Amino acid sequence: MEPYYTFHHELINLKKKLMHLSTMVEERVRTATSVISSRDEETIQNLILTDYEIDEMEVEIEEDCLKILALHQPVASDLRFIITVIKINNEIERIADMAVSIAIRVQTITECVDGCEVEGGNWIYDYSEMSEKVITMLRMSLDALVNRDTALARKVFLLDDDVDNILKDSYDRVREKIRKTPEHPGCLINVYLLARHLERIGDRATNIAEEVIHLVEGTIVRCP
Repeated sequence: MEPYYTFHHELINLKKKLMHLSTMVEERVRTATSVISSRDEETIQNLILTDYEIDEMEVEIEEDCLKILALHQPVASDLRFIITVIKINNEIERIADMAVSIAIRVQTITECVDGCEVEGGNWIYDYSEMSEKVITMLRMSLDALVNRDTALARKVFLLDDDVDNILKDSYDRVREKIRKTPEHPGCLINVYLLARHLERIGDRATNIAEEVIHLVEGTIVRCP
């Protein structure tokens, strides 16, 4: 078998694995954001207990990248692709970790929910808008990767500012609640940390978008 033929198919398989991992993680983020409102214990436990699946696939992809580098010594655009896969692979795995952190945080808040509720049984902050924006950022960054679409990747940067503003608003709301009812600080801090985890997912989606631009254009960019 010709070395180039083998190399070409290894790159194709590597891309397929990364796309499969991306799909799995995007679904986990959607599930994690859904439990913020549903507080479903079974779903929370499933997210926590199956996190190893993401970890194992992340390690497998990284090992594949290192093997390709060692055996084929790619250059130019092929080398840039491998490096991009290594970086994005790590970002995706960390996003999955954030999804688990959200599930654990919801579990913790539910145990002391009396200190975090307002009228109607809702928590003191509604994270539905923030969740939707973060999911959109993640989907756009992954679509940009699949299609090598730098214009779409740059649109992710615009949503990042919106998510940062929501984070600040949630911080202000929680701080005010703590000032008025200081008897439940731990519960309220956990409510704020939900926003922090969502914001970190948005940041990592932005990192993926930056890597897509580097892959396609060969230039290093950083979201301001």
